[in-house]
Amino acid sequence: MFSKTLAAALLAVPFVAQSVAAADCTRSYTIQAGDICDTISQKQNVSSYQLAVVNYGTIDSACSNLTPGKTLCLGYPGEDCATTYVVRKDDTCDSVMSGTGLNSTIFWANNPQIDSACSNMYIGQVLCTATKVQVPPAPSGTSYFGAQIPATATPAQSSATATATATDEDDDDLPYCDEL
Repeated sequence: MFSKTLAAALLAVPFVAQSVAAADCTRSYTIQAGDICDTISQKQNVSSYQLAVVNYGTIDSACSNLTPGKTLCLGYPGEDCATTYVVRKDDTCDSVMSGTGLNSTIFWANNPQIDSACSNMYIGQVLCTATKVQVPPAPSGTSYFGAQIPATATPAQSSATATATATDEDDDDLPYCDEL
């Protein structure tokens, strides 16, 4: 799932990279042996979307090129969400918003990779749950999983739930553990 999230986030990067390319990193992380993108996000309190966007060109869409010793940027000034939530089994966008006190406008502004039906949220994904917009903005007209999302649009709330896939049986909280 991270690869889908990363791929969606990467679609936004040509527009975002211009605005943040000159920015300084507010936080960084040195990759350790055995790291995967979702566990880095979980341990460092950085959303999966933000990790993908600020490391465009460093992390590939499958998150398969993490090199121990290499440093990743975790956020930029004014665009560094360190208030996060790790998706668990049976979570819905509504339950995450309710549990964190967020309205749908802020939730989707900070998590533009989540589709309007909330059908692509997955166990282990790290969401930004800050009460104000803190991640790089989604550019107008960017395609996320086939849907055009204007920068000012707020998707309708959904009751879709996060579920484990057949390959998650041994590692319900780490969706890519079976692939390593």
